[in-house]
Amino acid sequence: MIRILQISILCSLLLAGISIPAVISSESETIYEILQRNGLPSGIFPKGVTEFAFDGDTGRFSVYLNQSCDAKYETELRYDTNITGTIGSANIGDLSGISAQELFLWFPVKGIRVDVPSSGLIYFDVGVVRKQYSLSLFETPRDCVAVRGGNEVESSVLSLHQVDQTLGRNVI
Repeated sequence: MIRILQISILCSLLLAGISIPAVISSESETIYEILQRNGLPSGIFPKGVTEFAFDGDTGRFSVYLNQSCDAKYETELRYDTNITGTIGSANIGDLSGISAQELFLWFPVKGIRVDVPSSGLIYFDVGVVRKQYSLSLFETPRDCVAVRGGNEVESSVLSLHQVDQTLGRNVI
């Protein structure tokens, strides 16, 4: 009888321990508050986060936006509809879903790290380089504009160039 009582108490404690973190991370906090609690600015993600998932034990997160969009900071950042990564103390690793523009090219951002907060710097790891920005740029979430079609120039050129199907040659 005592053995059954011990098992039931242990089971209830385990269930209570499992359900509490899920409620705290998903219902009472926003993703912006989770960023701030981990030493990151809330403006890393743009306005318009429709849903998110966060595992407080591992730091893994997923952020969902209605559509892919661009936000203008010192440079332009592109956000996919689904952004994933791992939040740690003052950094985000294993990041996917964010790209930074540099000289008309888009590079995937693989990680974000806040330097010592008093330095006022934040670093974006874009592969071979770390882009340095002022931390103040990311204090508040930015508006995000829907991504325009990437092939606008190509499609306007192609519309002027047609192939004559009967003769098999190009006609302009």
